[in-house]
Amino acid sequence: QAQVVESGGGSVQAGGSLRLSCTASGDAVHCYDVSWYRQVPGKEREFVSSIDSAGSTTYADSVKGRFTISQDNAKTVSLEMDSLKPEDTAVYYCRRQCDGWLNYWGQGTQVTVSS
Repeated sequence: QAQVVESGGGSVQAGGSLRLSCTASGDAVHCYDVSWYRQVPGKEREFVSSIDSAGSTTYADSVKGRFTISQDNAKTVSLEMDSLKPEDTAVYYCRRQCDGWLNYWGQGTQVTVSS
């Protein structure tokens, strides 16, 4: 059974750092296109960052230069978040995609940044 689990969320003051992890199990391990999204209540889920099977990375303009996505091992992708701002507060979701269409989502992890 495929499963995606996010971890590492929490509360931090503005300017601080957090490291999120996205760990796959089952069939999701073989889905190498991994993306992070975030969502706040009342708003649509928005793209944050992605890494593909070749190691190519992309970032939303709002996080460029502050967030870094990396492939830690075959099962885990991390998102290092530095210089956090209150507007980064959201639930962060990991999506692992297979074959360009099959998506596995995690349950999300809360990130709260206080000013």
